[in-house]
Amino acid sequence: MSGTPFYGPDFDLLSRQDPDIAAILLSELRRQQRDLQLIASENFTSRAIFATLGSTLSNKYAEGYPGKRYYGGCEEVDKAEIIAIDRAKSLFGAEHANVQPHSGASANLAVYAAFTKPGDTILAMSLPHGGHLTHGSKVSFSGKWFNIVSYGVRQDNELIDYDELRDLAIKNQPKMICSGATAYPSLIDFEKIRAICDEVGAIMWVDAAHFIGLVAGKAIPSPVPYADVVSFTTHKVLRGPRGGMILSKAEHGAAIDKAVFPGMQGGPIMSAVAGKAVALKECAQPEYQQYAKNVIANCQVLAASLEAEGMRAVSGGTQTHLALIDIRSTNVNGKVADQRCGAAGIVLNKNAIPFDPESPAVTSGIRVGTAATTTQGMGTPEMKVIGSLIARAIASDDEKVLARLRGEVHELTARFPIYSA
Repeated sequence: MSGTPFYGPDFDLLSRQDPDIAAILLSELRRQQRDLQLIASENFTSRAIFATLGSTLSNKYAEGYPGKRYYGGCEEVDKAEIIAIDRAKSLFGAEHANVQPHSGASANLAVYAAFTKPGDTILAMSLPHGGHLTHGSKVSFSGKWFNIVSYGVRQDNELIDYDELRDLAIKNQPKMICSGATAYPSLIDFEKIRAICDEVGAIMWVDAAHFIGLVAGKAIPSPVPYADVVSFTTHKVLRGPRGGMILSKAEHGAAIDKAVFPGMQGGPIMSAVAGKAVALKECAQPEYQQYAKNVIANCQVLAASLEAEGMRAVSGGTQTHLALIDIRSTNVNGKVADQRCGAAGIVLNKNAIPFDPESPAVTSGIRVGTAATTTQGMGTPEMKVIGSLIARAIASDDEKVLARLRGEVHELTARFPIYSA
């Protein structure tokens, strides 16, 4: 374990003090380097961001906001948070930004707290049609505390049914309408949703966790000009540290800030806040804008490659970083496909498709994303290869065949190394 080029000299110290944890760090590094990472929620963050996460900022407690902390000694962390706020507002053209949420779910909880009270009616996308747990699942606070009315996609084209959305809004008069999803490969018409919100007097909330990085890269339209509030994660396509963020109109800034602290969390993780600032600077570079466009191009080719293998891309393809694939033609369910691909070194996830006849634990589909592979430098030729690898893995239950596929996967990833010397 000694001398690993990624973890640096401190890794030798960790190896001596806690070899068990050191071994896990090294094993996870090798897993990420060797296997194909196609989870749509994941990416490879930069060394610069890792440097901030492992910095002395981790030691500082900083309840409150810059200039209004509840602890002394916050002069330096105040600077980091102000930089992060300013960069977020500049990158997204937002009037207000809160960079403190620990996660996307935390950011969403703060949105609920800022604009609603328990029992209020919220209109959000159906989970089986691509929505998120925090958009109304009965096992989430959202489903337990609020009256969630769900809208979905049309059965004929698997796109959001805006007529249904409007009808539900008029009928139920929601306090807030949420758009955004975890498994919806198409663009969302924010102008239409803004008009519906105005018609019924609802707050327009966009949970942009999955696609905000594409917005940062100017590869897809932004929800910021339309929405009252936009929440998102700072990992995924955005390629920052794990965490959350909230953008809003200036008039909602005080309510958002109060909802984050002291409403739903104490001191922010200042090393993560600084990491968010670094990520936002990276996103403002021309190279990142090209990266965001490449992510979409790669995903479109990957989806087409899987269709060429006899599978079906939900909604006819993708306009984003993820594709939802109906694999019923393979006579294999999503759970089995996930397992077989994993055995072949292909990391993706089973996923329900709209109107899925299978249970959420089994599913009829898989979800693939191209944020991480694009960060590695892979392009459309590699996406065609990956499509073939996935199809071959799904088709086989032979351990020897899957082992040979894993070898092919490792040969491919070795050509696009991450975190190497």
